[in-house]
Amino acid sequence: MTRRELLAASAGTLAGAPLARPATRKTNVIMFMTDDHGAWAMGAYGCKEIQTPNLDKLASGGARFTRAFASTPVCSPSRMTYMTGKLPSLHGVQDWLVPEDAFGEKSIRFLDGHTTYAEILARNGYKLGMCGKWHMGDDDKAQRGFTYWHTVPGGGGTYKDAEFVTNGKKRVIEGYKTDRVADGAIDFLNQVGEQPFYLLVPFYAPHTPFSYQPDEYRKPYADSKFTCFPDAPMHDWQNAGLATHHGNRDSKLAYSALITGMDHNVGRILQRLDEMKLREDTLIVFTADQGWNAGHHGVWGKGNGTWPLNMYEESLRVPLIWNHAKRIKPGQVVPAMVSSYDYFPTILDYLGMSKPKDAKLLGQSYVPAMTGGKVAARRRLYFEYEFVRGVRTENLKYIERTKEWPSELFDLEADPGESKNVIADAGYAKQLAELRADLKGTFQRVGALPIEDWRGTTRQKLTVYRQREKR
Repeated sequence: MTRRELLAASAGTLAGAPLARPATRKTNVIMFMTDDHGAWAMGAYGCKEIQTPNLDKLASGGARFTRAFASTPVCSPSRMTYMTGKLPSLHGVQDWLVPEDAFGEKSIRFLDGHTTYAEILARNGYKLGMCGKWHMGDDDKAQRGFTYWHTVPGGGGTYKDAEFVTNGKKRVIEGYKTDRVADGAIDFLNQVGEQPFYLLVPFYAPHTPFSYQPDEYRKPYADSKFTCFPDAPMHDWQNAGLATHHGNRDSKLAYSALITGMDHNVGRILQRLDEMKLREDTLIVFTADQGWNAGHHGVWGKGNGTWPLNMYEESLRVPLIWNHAKRIKPGQVVPAMVSSYDYFPTILDYLGMSKPKDAKLLGQSYVPAMTGGKVAARRRLYFEYEFVRGVRTENLKYIERTKEWPSELFDLEADPGESKNVIADAGYAKQLAELRADLKGTFQRVGALPIEDWRGTTRQKLTVYRQREKR
């Protein structure tokens, strides 16, 4: 199936004209999500080399968060947390889903048994569309209140001529996968009619493979010096499967081009929204499922970029932008610490819906941080990934691993690059003891198993990672 055929699938596309809107309507939402996208890797966050004009415009016209974090530095569990507001030991996914678990006859719907914000929106009259990467189980089938479904099952795969499943129909769609994801999003917009909508657009970019990007997205980087990519010595724990990217100019170029291609398609979708005269009625959210190291700490990769798994700032920190002219003042830079588990209560709060009463939910709404209201004190964030748990304060980060692996304590104020583990430093003994007790108590309070029993929290088939051989 060609791009033209996909776009011609709806009557709205054929008409191509702005639709008449009622005088008042509920707030629509488009949530963009990237994959493996560190907050550092876009213009609005300081890397002017990586060209993201559409995202930079969203940031200047809305609220840009400078300390937004994923609760897990890998895709499937992070996406589950956005959907449910729960930590991995409570929603049951601790790592990315292998193909057998993600789609096909043996796939599991890992979200079953958990309340999602999507279902709450659907019950409140929203039309829901999902165009892009799902990777939470039974990927090829619409679920959780979504009625429009356009995806390539699984977590990655080729960017050229990918095989999509669109509303139950499987077909190869020629061209660049990121462009084709946006085609589906535009097709959904052309079908919304008068109904309020929530459109989730989780791009696959800039996730590997780095083997193909159209020339138009690579061309801006032909002469780039890639100064945003550190060339630190390779970390001793580097994941062997990603080690070849260190110092590799084309890897840097590919990562940058993938981001620019995504940004271009954000612009295409927003242009269609403008043509439909729906921009004022639509909240735009942009974020990522987790971050990415591209030489930072001597690592290429995210939380599984090392073995044992890591929770470095670049693995966890994500871009987060909220843009809505009706309610969010432009030009805001929001320093509040927020987590992916906060999205569940925040989106419901913003749309005037109540969140479920559930003691397992750690999150709190950060709407007041963007709209001039009173913000509840937030001094700590919590993280989890397989055998690793963590707690971050304003200036300290404690990373606890099971007994097989070393734990870490970083002083983020004195050592923002997390280069010195001070866990054995007597000067931090009191703070360390308090953080250990808090981490244990918080996970216990929400009903999680002890860290040593983490394997009992998931039914999925777990990936085996390999550390590079030391030379």
